[in-house]
Amino acid sequence: MKNVVWSGTWVAERLGVELVGDERLTQMLGLALRRNPKRAHLLVSNVLGKHVPQLPSVVHDHGVALGRRVRDLLGEEEAGRAVVLGYAETATGLGHSVADGLGPVPCLHSTRRPVEGVARAGGFEESHSHATSHLLLPEDPALLAGDGPLVLVDDEFSTGNTVMNTIRDLHERYPRERYVVVALVDLRSPADLGRLKDFAQQIGARVDLVAAASGTVKLPEGVLEKGQELVARHETSVRPEEAHGTITRIDLGWPHGLPDGGRHGFTPEHRSRLERALPSMAARLARALPAGARRVLVLGFEELMYAPLRLARELEETVPAEVRYSTTTRSPVLAVDDPGYAIRTRIVFPAHDDPADGPGERYAYNVAGAGFDAVVAVVDSAADTPRLHAPGGLLDRLAAHTPHVLLAVVPAYVPAPPPPVAASSESSAMLPEPLRGPAFSSYAPDEVGWLLQDLSDVTLEAPTEEREEAIQRGGAHYAESLPVEYQPSEQYQELFHAALDASAARLAQAVGVVTETILAELPHSRLRSSGGTPMPRPVLVSLARAGTPVGVLMRRWARHRHGLDLPHYAVSIVRGRGIDANALRYLADRYDPGDVVFVDGWTGKGAIARELAEAIREFEKSDGITGFDPEIAVLADPGSCVRTYGTREDFLIPSACLNSTVSGLISRTVLRTDLIGPHDYHGAKFYRELAGADVSVAFLDAVSARFTEVEEAVDLQAKELLAGDRTPTWEGWAAVERISEEYGIHDVNLVKPGVGETTRVLLRRVPWKILARAGAGADLDHVRLLAAQRGVPVEEVEGLPYTCVGLIHPRYTRGATGADGKAVAG
Repeated sequence: MKNVVWSGTWVAERLGVELVGDERLTQMLGLALRRNPKRAHLLVSNVLGKHVPQLPSVVHDHGVALGRRVRDLLGEEEAGRAVVLGYAETATGLGHSVADGLGPVPCLHSTRRPVEGVARAGGFEESHSHATSHLLLPEDPALLAGDGPLVLVDDEFSTGNTVMNTIRDLHERYPRERYVVVALVDLRSPADLGRLKDFAQQIGARVDLVAAASGTVKLPEGVLEKGQELVARHETSVRPEEAHGTITRIDLGWPHGLPDGGRHGFTPEHRSRLERALPSMAARLARALPAGARRVLVLGFEELMYAPLRLARELEETVPAEVRYSTTTRSPVLAVDDPGYAIRTRIVFPAHDDPADGPGERYAYNVAGAGFDAVVAVVDSAADTPRLHAPGGLLDRLAAHTPHVLLAVVPAYVPAPPPPVAASSESSAMLPEPLRGPAFSSYAPDEVGWLLQDLSDVTLEAPTEEREEAIQRGGAHYAESLPVEYQPSEQYQELFHAALDASAARLAQAVGVVTETILAELPHSRLRSSGGTPMPRPVLVSLARAGTPVGVLMRRWARHRHGLDLPHYAVSIVRGRGIDANALRYLADRYDPGDVVFVDGWTGKGAIARELAEAIREFEKSDGITGFDPEIAVLADPGSCVRTYGTREDFLIPSACLNSTVSGLISRTVLRTDLIGPHDYHGAKFYRELAGADVSVAFLDAVSARFTEVEEAVDLQAKELLAGDRTPTWEGWAAVERISEEYGIHDVNLVKPGVGETTRVLLRRVPWKILARAGAGADLDHVRLLAAQRGVPVEEVEGLPYTCVGLIHPRYTRGATGADGKAVAG
């Protein structure tokens, strides 16, 4: 087998990085350094076809061989029911190739390109990557809903975090009995070897691993800092060479309606169509190549790896020239022209797909100086933009390094949108009117209307430990049951009232600021007064239940300061399940969706902000009702996840200290198919029996009483915010990823940042430990008390971006122990 071997000697000698394994492993991988604050080194595959131009037969055959091993593992019957999922961007072609070897099975790959009109079937985070968010956008949602094996394909398997995040997300939505993880190389450390088995036991499914080679990467202490120093020392700006080659567009004759890859699913029928069309498309490429070309590169484009790979392999068998294959990438890697370094040269050009996943640079490695007589650039039509053809664009940069550039454009496949099913006035009118106090909640009837179903007579509570075990095993969703309501001790109630006295003015100011911001930015008005004066009329829609006390306070501020009587409703949103679509239909039938302002209490890492944005997009696609703004207005935004907030400080909001007794005696919302039908609102319970401990109205009154004294401060702060830059930085999400890795949790959903979220962990979940910012004062008195009552350690941390962070143990089973030997159940 003819192969290109790139050594990792240059990096190994300077950083002390060791690649330990057999000869096959070192032949498959080289080493480079990348400009990434999360991981310094880069394992460069010689057989993937991403960074290193390789024979297309070598690239495809490696994937096919892995697919055949999976088929042998599963057996013919199970293999025939499998679905293959490849990871963007590096393993999209590898995933297809594995599917080719496995048999006539459908293939899908994740994507970082949102596609208008295609609903998301899932998503996950790749914490170490330079671009972390993955979307799953199958044209047919049933592709992931079957009960056959799911085969997940990536180029390398190191910690396993990405794979486990994916399985956890999908298993919650589409549970199945078996998963197979496939990688070119298995590079788990000894500490990580048992995690996949433990994870499989937690979710109650079988998880197998198939890899072409295995070994470990040994990293010395301080490798990240040393790597960054090396990059800074050797990074040089290269003056672009003048383009001298010709650029020719080629019509491939791509079959009409054939997907360009697995972004939306690639079926066995699609594969058969591609196989039939490949000879004629390769013949067109061959005719366009310059006479006498000896060395040709077929260059794919980011996630578009499989179509260029198959074209390259067909061309390899058609022309006498040596044909190589690689693709462009968004991964920033240091180039060093040394035989012992895997990335010898780098071509830099601006992103050119539409929509590009963020602006910035893109790269083609080991193309410059490689002596190619022609480069065939294969892009999809979404990337055939003016930026591709502009001076300094990809084609221009390629023409500086080869005499002939051929451009082949594959039509970007976009599924036909389903016909919109608009909710009729009749169907919306059939939805129940909102529940109101005192029949449902202890709030006055004009304070809030609950777009919920009353489940007060249904037993939904389960012991906290049982709920945690079921949730983490994947056997239940957190919204299918309720925790037993925490009954505060006398000491804890005293802490609540002391915290409320101390923070009422601060809360009142935050309420005023967020409300004034909304009123100032509402894009249109209504004739509200008898004199016809135009006044803004937002419809406040709080996310039950943490957002509801805030929504009531904002409504009170608008009446106190402006004489406005704002409508206020509470609706349910569930992580992983979206917002209550029936509640949105009710609102759209009675109000202009553009008037709706969603309200929540605070942000942690921003998961609900993301959930709401995705839920609104999917609602627009399914119902054809547009105009809802997914932006959330919150009292406190310590995670920097939203534009509209009262403060970005992480401080104690006393309503976070308690459960229903500070939220109108309403439970958390419930979504369970045996209780909630397709035309029902999500459910919740009214705990009438807790009326004696209820402080809901007392909390509202204590804050409202301070409105007058903070008016001047509110005006000043709101003016400053409106004039300043409020763009979210998502620094909270980055901090959570860092904490997740540092504490070995590897699941951002088990890291709960901020005072409010930490309190929820202590009240509702099975906490492992609490991280507290060193020097945090009275804001954490109630957290320390709750932690002491549950036997949960509180660890002081210097430089913590939040006042505190609650950690849920990732391997909870009843009676298990944590890393410190203490009982996880607390």
